[in-house]
Amino acid sequence: MYELVLGLIAVAIGSALGGASRYFVSGVVARSIGETFPWGTFAVNVTGSFAIGVLASGADAQWLAPTPLVWQIAVTGFIGSYTTVSSFSLQTLTLAQDREFLRAAANILLSVVICIAAAAAGFLLSMRFSGHIGP
Repeated sequence: MYELVLGLIAVAIGSALGGASRYFVSGVVARSIGETFPWGTFAVNVTGSFAIGVLASGADAQWLAPTPLVWQIAVTGFIGSYTTVSSFSLQTLTLAQDREFLRAAANILLSVVICIAAAAAGFLLSMRFSGHIGP
């Protein structure tokens, strides 16, 4: 029971930090670039995908603390709250409802392809810097 409560607290702390970070980063990007396209959500999802790649690499290579608590705070809590498929989905739906079909399709394509590429890049870069793959 102790581990369950500790895990819930870890996820809650990570979620609070991730949600606040998402709000900040998304807002800064949207105000800087504009809001005719959901650039803020896109930036959050790409950076979150990169970060989860780095953390997955760390767990795989065992340079990230091999405890469930670190994963619960960093991945389940922080990144789970920082990135958001629900906002991506709603913004894409809104673009489609507004007959902005090209922007809706671009949001889907860019988000899926670039976020997967960012996760892979984070994983590979992390493996390289940790010495687990050669140059």
